[in-house]
Amino acid sequence: MIIYGTALLALCHLLGIFLGDLLGQLMGVKTNVGGVGIAMLLLICARLYMQRRSWLPQMTERGVEYWGAMYIPVVVAMAAQQDVVAALRGGPVAVLAAIASVLVCGAVISLINRTESPAAIAAAEADLMLVKEHRHA
Repeated sequence: MIIYGTALLALCHLLGIFLGDLLGQLMGVKTNVGGVGIAMLLLICARLYMQRRSWLPQMTERGVEYWGAMYIPVVVAMAAQQDVVAALRGGPVAVLAAIASVLVCGAVISLINRTESPAAIAAAEADLMLVKEHRHA
């Protein structure tokens, strides 16, 4: 049922908010640090785990997909509520964490791009073209 997908999201959201608050306390900032992002990562991991074990019925997956599509508007709305000035007053830790996360993301993306071979990319593009041609035929 679709409601189980929503329940899975709620569980991931509560755990993400808890972990974000805990991370904020560990960093010395009196705010939630990445709770929504942590929640979304937990939702993705839970969905993949359940799919591999065939524990995720089609209707439940639809509920998870719906909330996955709603992620960006939710994050934008939550970011609008964040008090950036208070986070900056909390110390340089928040600024350092932001800079470090951008650098780590850039390094990981660069590493992923370097590990992919051009032959694998060409094969994936060829497969995609075959699927598109098959749909239109």
